[in-house]
Amino acid sequence: MSFDKKLLEIVACPVCKGKLDYEKSSQRLICKADHLAYPINDGIPVLLENKAERWQEAEA
Repeated sequence: MSFDKKLLEIVACPVCKGKLDYEKSSQRLICKADHLAYPINDGIPVLLENKAERWQEAEA
């Protein structure tokens, strides 16, 4: 099942309530403010702080 990008309009980071970005290659939602990556399982975002992984933006 694929992730519906329309969800990005209504979901927020559970830690800071900020914007999340979709990272298609790894199927994760990224909070750049908190440097957290939330998994997407079967098209469903898992927005639980204890399931998030530390995320670091790739250098250009």
